[in-house]
Amino acid sequence: MAANLYRFKYDEYGNTREIISYASGASACSCSYINKGTAFNKKEREQLDLQAALPPGSRDLEAQIESSEIKVNNKVDDIEKYIFIRSLFDRNVTLAHALIKSDIEHYIKLIYTPTIGMAVQKYSSMFRQANGLHFYPGNIDRAEEILRRFTHRDIRVAVVTDNQGVLGIGDQGVGGIAACLGKLMLYTQGAGIAPWHCLPVSLDVGTNNENLLADKQYLGWRNKRLEGEEYLSFIGRFVRAFRNIFPNALCQWEDFFQHNAFSIRDAFVDEIISFNDDIQGTGTATLAAILSAMKIKKEPLSQQIFLIHGAGVGGVGIGEQIYNCLMHYGLSADEAKNRIFIIDSEGLISNTRKVEFYKQKFEKDEEKFPWIRDLDKEDTPGIIHHSGATVLIGTSGQEFCFRKEMIEAIKKNTSRPVLLPLFHRVSTPDVFCQNMRQWMNDGVLAASSGPCVSVDYLSDTMNVSQCNNAFTFPGVGLGVLSSGAREVLPEFFTAAAHAISDTLTQEELNQDILMPEIKNIRKVAEKVALAVAMSAVENDVSRPCVYSDFQHNNDEGRMKSLIDKIRWNPEYLPLVPM
Repeated sequence: MAANLYRFKYDEYGNTREIISYASGASACSCSYINKGTAFNKKEREQLDLQAALPPGSRDLEAQIESSEIKVNNKVDDIEKYIFIRSLFDRNVTLAHALIKSDIEHYIKLIYTPTIGMAVQKYSSMFRQANGLHFYPGNIDRAEEILRRFTHRDIRVAVVTDNQGVLGIGDQGVGGIAACLGKLMLYTQGAGIAPWHCLPVSLDVGTNNENLLADKQYLGWRNKRLEGEEYLSFIGRFVRAFRNIFPNALCQWEDFFQHNAFSIRDAFVDEIISFNDDIQGTGTATLAAILSAMKIKKEPLSQQIFLIHGAGVGGVGIGEQIYNCLMHYGLSADEAKNRIFIIDSEGLISNTRKVEFYKQKFEKDEEKFPWIRDLDKEDTPGIIHHSGATVLIGTSGQEFCFRKEMIEAIKKNTSRPVLLPLFHRVSTPDVFCQNMRQWMNDGVLAASSGPCVSVDYLSDTMNVSQCNNAFTFPGVGLGVLSSGAREVLPEFFTAAAHAISDTLTQEELNQDILMPEIKNIRKVAEKVALAVAMSAVENDVSRPCVYSDFQHNNDEGRMKSLIDKIRWNPEYLPLVPM
């Protein structure tokens, strides 16, 4: 999209007040930020030379939403619905976001999980229009020059992927950018960050997916993935370019494979304002569900024992967040560590074997836990018994740790176990649904990843909470931007988890609901943003918001006002022709 077609004018809060259009006629309709379709009024049609370019009748935004809903409903399947929404976004971003906002519970399933997984896999075959940036070894040396082309959009959030660890489906090459597009749509829906301030980025370092490499339609860099020093050098060049062009923007790392996810998050935390949603966002959403369960159980977090099945990005990320929160409540590092047990494919993580660097903080010392010596690696009920686990979390993509014997074991440790099956796929949804129903009838407190068929099936009658990252990253991003935070601290995510849980009413807690409903994503993001912003102030990493002329004095009331005013709503903005 040519920068010379438009220019944004902002109010004192940094929100877009109007769009100055240098385009007219067909070029005005081709610009998705300017285009209003049939909603151009008579004056705008005259000023932009659109008198005969559109039918004489007009529709306001509400009527356009109704018309678009009919078109979506006429599509044969979810991937066709996804294609329609993305095409609408490419033509008219305001209408696309107004449509999504009209029924966020429905449309989030199309623009995010689970449909986004299919969109990632089919990216090359259904490619229609380029979105975002694709860096690969052939252009990474020009990264600053390329990024500079987007300065007119005042980029505030970038979601950046290397495409290797996508949504539980692994290395998807160039298609990973579709997941970034979905995340950024939720930044707009939840945080109100205008779509022109958002930038999806693919760091295409190749793919080891043989099916993609053999596919004639594949659009990515057709080579094996870079590794070692070559890979790190590539990432480093992007980071330096991003820092130089957008020093105040937030970079969210997305869908990196396990060891890269942790090493990149930690290596560049002091260079750019960044975090990893798969690690910290997942951990925060899960912690929020656990904090809600503690309110229902009327027990302190510090008295719980946590068993996590799955030691990938999500599982270790959950462990990190629980660990940080336990220390927030006054436990020492050792006391916090000793309450978190993690199982990987080789069994319980302990010092009896060598494990990857990102798992090492959760190794259990055989001297402190001598029962580990005689335990079979597949004896999960035994681990539950010996550890005294009261909270069972699954991220491994299978239901192994939620079989009957595991549930019976954890019931012996607490009258109200907390069960969080957070894997993306359910191999036997009917059985899983029946199990969820039985658990909850027996007093178990549960939340699942979502949305998925089993959760949807139960949610009308069983109030199954969905432990969704969408409650985390939009508000974290908004809080970082509004506070002008110089870095993203671990404390931000503890504050965010409490804020998510605190949005639940006592009536909802009385119904054993652990997480808010997705329809409240905007309200939740506001609460999270304020908590994160005030955490930035308390931890002395805040500075005046660089996107706003509004002078706040770090007072909570003024910060709340700034957060409210900075958010964009999907409504047509005034157009000023030039």
